[in-house]
Amino acid sequence: VPLHRLHHVSLHVSNGQKLALDLVSKFRFNVFASSLTGESRQVAFRKGAVVFVVNEGPPLGTVGLNEGQHVIHRHATASHRVDINKDRKSPSCLYDVQPHHPVDSVANVCFEVEDVERSFKELRHLGCDFLVPPTTVEDQNGLVTYSVVKSIVGNVCHTLIDKTKYGGVFLPGFKVAEKHWGLEKEDLTCPVTHLDHITYACPRKSTQQVMQWYEKLFGLQRFFIDRNEDVNEGFVVNQEGVGLRLTAMQYRKCSKAGITLPFADKTEPDCKFVIAESLPHQGRNQVDTFLEQHGSAGIQHIGLYTKNIVSTANALAEAGVQFFSPPPAYYTEVGKQQEIEEAGHDPQVLSQHGILLDTDLHQDHSSLRECNESKRYLLQVFTKPIFAEDTFFLELIERRGAAGFGEGNIRALWKSVQAYMENERRDSHTDGSDKSVQSAQ
Repeated sequence: VPLHRLHHVSLHVSNGQKLALDLVSKFRFNVFASSLTGESRQVAFRKGAVVFVVNEGPPLGTVGLNEGQHVIHRHATASHRVDINKDRKSPSCLYDVQPHHPVDSVANVCFEVEDVERSFKELRHLGCDFLVPPTTVEDQNGLVTYSVVKSIVGNVCHTLIDKTKYGGVFLPGFKVAEKHWGLEKEDLTCPVTHLDHITYACPRKSTQQVMQWYEKLFGLQRFFIDRNEDVNEGFVVNQEGVGLRLTAMQYRKCSKAGITLPFADKTEPDCKFVIAESLPHQGRNQVDTFLEQHGSAGIQHIGLYTKNIVSTANALAEAGVQFFSPPPAYYTEVGKQQEIEEAGHDPQVLSQHGILLDTDLHQDHSSLRECNESKRYLLQVFTKPIFAEDTFFLELIERRGAAGFGEGNIRALWKSVQAYMENERRDSHTDGSDKSVQSAQ
């Protein structure tokens, strides 16, 4: 099925007000549209070409993990039509499903397609499970048709949407904020422009199955993170307490099947999908922690591309965003300090917010020409978890001619997250011990 662009990412939470406040006050997103239907409140936030839709539904945890997501019959053909201006009863969660997941979760990556009905028939023929059949929603600005497909990754689903007959700002059923989102000026101190990648945390030995599903149904193809990456094994880091397998996918640039972002430039950047699974014998790690606390495989983090990571990290930190930091020795390691300085950066400045720099073996020469850099590298930093659980977080990434993900950064990020989670567990254990002592007194 040809996927033309990534439209938005949906987050399902129990307290939408808190997340909304964080996205606006800390992460510098703008509210531009909202919808209130039944028990659900949906609010759309935008920064650059990144659109997050925050869904607040009934209290989480009131039903089981797999309840509430009813797969429609494989041979069902019924379509639905909703007129927002006439119908009092509209879907409880427009352009999505109410997942009833027991914890807050990022659960839907929405793609624009040419023909929802045709996509529905083709994917169903290939054995794909749908949660919502083709549904048309209309208002005074036109109509939109969508359907929702259940992915092979945990609670993740994909809304397929056709907006070709809609002239409104966002989607029917959403009330647009007074400030027109298309006229916002670029935030020069925090220049986040688009989604760089979306990373799934998956159980061990599931990577090939996930890859095959996306290749067969959506036409994604393998993207090699590193030039020396093994075709079958993926990019493996398995030493010094780090046990991780990363495998990446991207849309086929040479065919009509492809995901591109709603980006104004003619050279639209593509969003990659990364599958992360842990390896045995290296101890407890953040992928296993995600699977345990989230209750299933799912979206572990989203990489936000910024044109200036130092300025962006500084602005977000001043607003209250907390970042993972590597050990201070990272910036004074033999060769690392020189590597940072040769790239034109100050190790002390990068260390203030835990920004990591790494040269990249997988070299994208077209990107190199665009940025006029003789040295190809990338800069990355992770935020601490966004939700109460140690599950989903955001990443800032700036690329200077580097297309993949540097092994040095992966190691350092992994270790910094590990250190944080171990401290969390120790603090939790200490709190529990204190409470036990108090109750015994």
